[in-house]
Amino acid sequence: MNLDRGLRLAALPLFVAALMSGCASQPVPEPAPAPEPVAPAPKENAAVPRALADADAAIQAAKALDWIWRDTESIYQEAQAAAAAGEDDKAIALANKAREQAEAAVNQYYLEKAKPMLAEAQGYGGLDDAQKARLAKAEDAVAGARGREAYDLLSALIAELRASNIQYDVVRGDSLWKISGKSDIYNNPYEWPLIYKANSDKIKDPDLIYPGQTFSIDRNPSAEDVDAAVKHAKTRGAWSLDAVEQSDQEYLGGSLRIR
Repeated sequence: MNLDRGLRLAALPLFVAALMSGCASQPVPEPAPAPEPVAPAPKENAAVPRALADADAAIQAAKALDWIWRDTESIYQEAQAAAAAGEDDKAIALANKAREQAEAAVNQYYLEKAKPMLAEAQGYGGLDDAQKARLAKAEDAVAGARGREAYDLLSALIAELRASNIQYDVVRGDSLWKISGKSDIYNNPYEWPLIYKANSDKIKDPDLIYPGQTFSIDRNPSAEDVDAAVKHAKTRGAWSLDAVEQSDQEYLGGSLRIR
């Protein structure tokens, strides 16, 4: 018994040494390599999508009017391609060019619409001071090729003038007295000076008008204008052909020359 125990005790250090030797012989794993640093994604230039969006909006506005220049959309497509390729400066320049072309087309559209409206507005007589000021502003806008401004001004003015004015075509046998007395005009022949004053550019002598002439007649004259017209009609004196009476010139404010 003692001998066996001694042998076991003697073998224990050898076992421990062998175990340690075996552990020491195992390879030690190397640490994992550090991950390669990832470069941050380039920051998007906010000016590029903004320029493209502005160009697209302008193009859609021009297309809605069916009034767009031939190469505008091609320029916009080039801008999109430059943006996709990362050529920011080129993309912005092309987008701006496309936008400017589309905006110019829209302006031209409204300018062409405004021109005949201006001619119509200029043909109306009897405009009040506010209407004359608006007409002058529209004339300035057309002269300055500001199409949308001119169109907006004239649209409102024309609607107003059409609502308050009618066009009357003179027929054989007409006179200002007869026209003014018609029930669908003023129903009062003494208001004929209103027609005369509103069409003084067409009527050289109020005693003499001609078939085929077209007069603009304000259906809603002010009470002050009516009173002045009736007073002039009643105090003017006898009618005489081919002469402009001094009282007529005074009624018009000196706007006519005596022939």
